[in-house]
Amino acid sequence: MTKPALLIIFLTSLLFFSLYAFAYEGEKYDPEARLVELGITLPSPPQPVANYVNGVRTGNLIFLAGKGPKRADGTELHGKLGQDVTIAEGYEGARITAINQMAVLKTMLGDLSKVKRVVKVLGMVNSDPNFIDQPKVINGFSDLVVAVFGERGRHARAAVGMASLPRGQAVEIEMIVEVED
Repeated sequence: MTKPALLIIFLTSLLFFSLYAFAYEGEKYDPEARLVELGITLPSPPQPVANYVNGVRTGNLIFLAGKGPKRADGTELHGKLGQDVTIAEGYEGARITAINQMAVLKTMLGDLSKVKRVVKVLGMVNSDPNFIDQPKVINGFSDLVVAVFGERGRHARAAVGMASLPRGQAVEIEMIVEVED
């Protein structure tokens, strides 16, 4: 064989084994270990504030009720984006909301590795009528969900502006998740 042919075989083999190793690494799925790596401790899930439940499972889907940016100390992020809340503050509020939704899932499932796929997210942003950057705010939720669940966390999403939200909270986010036993 010629040197170029050997080089091609070597490079092809190297690529194959690299892809195999990457695929194998992708098989490791431990969202709870990922939370630890990110320095996140899940709080007790926030309790519903009215006549509803945090989540409903039907078949292999869980529909999570809307949650807001309630911090571990019980305070919430209030206000309107484009008025008295910045995009960065809204992003952080959406991230806090993701932590709250994961706390609900952990309570319902016992183990976050049972999440097969985050299917759909509906992000509602308490917005000034002229505010148009709702997707940038809800990225705080989506970015954390993908960081924790990897490819299984990539989801369909809507990010919409609202004239107001309950208790004046800055964001409220619902989520639909596919699970396996």
